[in-house]
Amino acid sequence: MSSESKEDAVFKALANGKRRQMLDAIKDAPLTTGALCERFAEMDRCTVMQHLKVLEEADLIVARREGRERWNHLNALPIQAIHDRWISQYAGHAMSVLSALKGELEG
Repeated sequence: MSSESKEDAVFKALANGKRRQMLDAIKDAPLTTGALCERFAEMDRCTVMQHLKVLEEADLIVARREGRERWNHLNALPIQAIHDRWISQYAGHAMSVLSALKGELEG
């Protein structure tokens, strides 16, 4: 998979609010699929599994089987890569524009 298509998969996964909430839910500790289904009781199990599949395809979660349970672990590296490539670069530019504006206002 090319770097660009990997980024597209991450952006697609993060575009959905429920998927972002799922990532938040496993941020501190992995959860089983059953625990995620309980936490997101407004969705049926099939819908939760579909969301998990999108997250897994984007490499945002790593699923590990332990017996009958499937543990979902956060993989934050793709988010870090997006940050490094897009957010930090533009944030630095925005800060230089704001600094120049401040200098003009004070000068």
